[in-house]
Amino acid sequence: MSRVLYVTIDGLRPDALEVAHTPHFQALMREGVYTASARSVWPSITLPCHMSLFHSLPPERHGVLSNTYVPMARPVPGLFEVLKQAGRRSGMFYSWEPLRDVARPLSLAVSQLIAYEHNPEVSDQRVVEAALPYLRSSELDFTFLYLGSVDEVGHQAGWMSPAYLRQVEHLDGLLGRVVEALPNDTVLLLMSDHGGHLRMHGTEHPEDMTVPFLAWGPGVSRGQPLAEPMSLLELAPTAAALLGVAPEPAWEGRALKLR
Repeated sequence: MSRVLYVTIDGLRPDALEVAHTPHFQALMREGVYTASARSVWPSITLPCHMSLFHSLPPERHGVLSNTYVPMARPVPGLFEVLKQAGRRSGMFYSWEPLRDVARPLSLAVSQLIAYEHNPEVSDQRVVEAALPYLRSSELDFTFLYLGSVDEVGHQAGWMSPAYLRQVEHLDGLLGRVVEALPNDTVLLLMSDHGGHLRMHGTEHPEDMTVPFLAWGPGVSRGQPLAEPMSLLELAPTAAALLGVAPEPAWEGRALKLR
């Protein structure tokens, strides 16, 4: 059984990886499974997207339509709850406090909020540094790492602006540190929640709705494009399958074939 690390790079457009200098991303693409055409959900906003990522449901089913959390009218267990029920240990390291609601109370072994300081050069680095000891120790079966600075720079300077591309390059360096720390039994799943255009996102505009997805690690095919369509809804069942855990029957996504 593999361990799984899932990384969200908030607001990352796949075409940015073609323009910016991203040697660590490029190496992972060559050595793993990658697609530049995964789909977000509408509204393409951070909290609705993450509820879909972890509950494998579209927003019209989980009911979170803005960055304000509301409980589900008909609750469906998310990935963290399913893993807890199966005896797996999960943790999350994040800088945007509303994400605490993607996991129900008592489902996490570790949860660390590193409050975002609106300093793109520092905030994600602090989140990575908080997670590194846990990644090296193999203490957790599933780890969620949220990196939010690319999205903030997109809002400040514009998606695909020089400042945005520089921030993508900064994240590439942090990703290199994360990969270096991973034990040999860990599969990395990386995705963005949404893209963006101009200084905004949240629409059904293609630049908002198209996101990258990457899988890398033991048992994952090397240097292969993802051969099947993918959306945010596939993340939870894919992570569960890698951990040998049955999916929640109400989930609408499916486990991807990565091997």
